[in-house]
Amino acid sequence: TMGNWLLNHWFSAAVIAAWLGINIFLFTYYFLFFDRDEQYFYTREILGSALAWARASAKCLNFNSMLILLPVCRNLLSFLRGACSCCRRTLRKQLDHNLAFHKLVAYALALFTAVHTIAHLFNLERYNHSQQATDGSLAAIVSKLHLQGSKWLNPIHSNHTTPEYVAFTTIPGLTGVIITLALILMVTSSTEFIRRNYFELFWYTHHLFVVYFAGLVIHGIAGLVRGQTPQSMREAPPHRCAQHLLHGACGHRCCEEPEFGSIPAESWKWVLAPVLLYIFERLLRVWRARQKVVVTKVVMHPSRVLELQLQKKGFRMEVGQYIFVNCPAVSLLEWHPFTLTSAPEEDFFSIHIRAAGDWTEGVIDAFQQQKAETPRIEVDGPFGTASEDVFQYEVAMLVGAGIGVTPFASVLKSIWYKFQQADQALKTKKIYFYWLCRDTGAFAWFNDLLASLEQKMAESGKADFLTYRLFLTGWDTSIANNAALNFDTATDTVTGLRHKTIFGRPMWNTEFAAVATAHPRSVVGVFLCGPAALAKSLQRSCHQHSSLDPRKVQFYFNKENF
Repeated sequence: TMGNWLLNHWFSAAVIAAWLGINIFLFTYYFLFFDRDEQYFYTREILGSALAWARASAKCLNFNSMLILLPVCRNLLSFLRGACSCCRRTLRKQLDHNLAFHKLVAYALALFTAVHTIAHLFNLERYNHSQQATDGSLAAIVSKLHLQGSKWLNPIHSNHTTPEYVAFTTIPGLTGVIITLALILMVTSSTEFIRRNYFELFWYTHHLFVVYFAGLVIHGIAGLVRGQTPQSMREAPPHRCAQHLLHGACGHRCCEEPEFGSIPAESWKWVLAPVLLYIFERLLRVWRARQKVVVTKVVMHPSRVLELQLQKKGFRMEVGQYIFVNCPAVSLLEWHPFTLTSAPEEDFFSIHIRAAGDWTEGVIDAFQQQKAETPRIEVDGPFGTASEDVFQYEVAMLVGAGIGVTPFASVLKSIWYKFQQADQALKTKKIYFYWLCRDTGAFAWFNDLLASLEQKMAESGKADFLTYRLFLTGWDTSIANNAALNFDTATDTVTGLRHKTIFGRPMWNTEFAAVATAHPRSVVGVFLCGPAALAKSLQRSCHQHSSLDPRKVQFYFNKENF
C-alpha cells in the first residue's frame, strides 16, 4: 500500500518535502544568524532570543507569502497542464492538488504569524523595560543612546510610551495588527462549513488578501528593529567596546559610541513577482469575461436544477472541464465554478446549476422571472481538471455524488458521440458509472442522457460497454414499497431506466473486487466528484485492490477540485 501511495504521489511528496526543507533551512539559518551575529550584539542585550524568533519567522513568512498566490493562478495551472500534456498522467494529476497546497501554505503563514507576533510582544515589553531601567545595565545604557538623532537602537524613546502605543501608532505596529486580523478572517472564513453554507462570506473575506499584501510590503519600512551600522562596527566592535560602555573605562584605545541603523525592508522582493503574475492573471480573467456569451437555451429541471446552454466565440472545451460564471444581475463581483455538462462535440456548452445558497437561488430566480430579455452571463474558462484523463484509461470507474454527476455527464455524452462517429482512437474499453443521490428528483435531468445512451449502446451492439449503478441514499417507505411492488418490471420505478436503482450506499470493497476480477491486467482510472469522506473511502479501496505486480490490475484515484 505504501508502495502504491508513493507511486501515485511521489511528485506531491517531493514538493512538500522541498517546501518543508526550505522552511526549516530559512528558519534555522536566520535564527542562528540573528542569535550570534555581532551586528546584533546590542540588540540581543535588550531583546534576548526573542529577536531571533521574530526575524527567523519573518523570513519564513516572506517565503510562504511568495508561494500562496501561485496555486490559485488558474490560467497558469491550465498552461502548465497543457505544457505537461506529454508528461506522465501521475505528473499532470498533481496539478489538481493546487488547493491542498494553497491551504498548507496558509496554515504555515498562520503558524509563523503567531510565532512572529508573540516574539514581537516580548520585544516590545523588553524595549519598554530597558528604556525605563535605571540599573546601569548594558541594555539600559544603549537604550538611552542617540535619542535625539536617527542612530538610536531602542524605538521607545520616553518613559511615558507604552507598548500598546507603539503597537497602534507606528507603521510596523499598525500594519502588523491589520495583516494579522486579515489573515485570521481569511483562515476562519475558509473552513469547509462556511465555504459550503455561506460562500459569499468566504468569497468577500478572502479578498482581504489585497490588504494582507499591501500591509506586508509596508510593514518593515520603518525598521524599528535595528542593528549596529557597518561603519560603527569597524570603529566600535562590540567585543572590545561593550565593557567600555558598561564601566565607562577607557582602555588602551577609546571607543566611539555605537551607532545603529534599520534592517532594510525586503518583503517586497519576495512577493513582487507572484503579485505581478496574479495581477496579470486577474486582468486576463477580466478580458475573457468581457467576451460576449449568448444564452441559447434555458431548461428548468425538477429539484430546482437550472440548465443553461451557452455559446461564446472561440470557446473550446475538453471533457470534464469547468468554467467560472458571473451573473451581474445577481452580483457584480461573485464568480462561481461549474463543471461543463456538454461534450466537446456539441456546438454549445452547458452547465447545470442546483439551488444551494443565496447566489444560486438568485440566478435561478432571475432566469425563472425573466421578462423581455435573458439575464446576462459572463464566463471565464474553461479550466482543466482530472476528468480530462478519462479516455487515457482502458477501464474507468466514474463516481458522482448528487450534483457531482456533472463532469461525468460530459464524459458520457462524449462517449455517445464517439460511438456515433465510430471513433477508432477511443482507448476506453469499459466504463463503470456510480451515482449516489439523496432524492429521486435529482435523477430526473440526467435520465434522458442515460436512456439515450442505453439505447445507443444496445443498437451498436455495445450494450456491455457501460455499466451504471444508481444508489438512492435518502428514501422513504413509500418509494421502497413502490419499488418492491414493481420489482419484476423491465424498467426502474424511480428512473424509468433498465438498470434498477439500489437503495442504500455502495459496498466499495465488493465493487472494486468485481472490477479487479473482470479486468485482471488493466489500468483502472477511478474518478470522483463528491465529498472528502467518499474520497478517503475510494482512495483506500484503490490502494487495497491494486496489485503489487505492476503488470496486473492498478487503480489510480482522481478527484475534482474547485
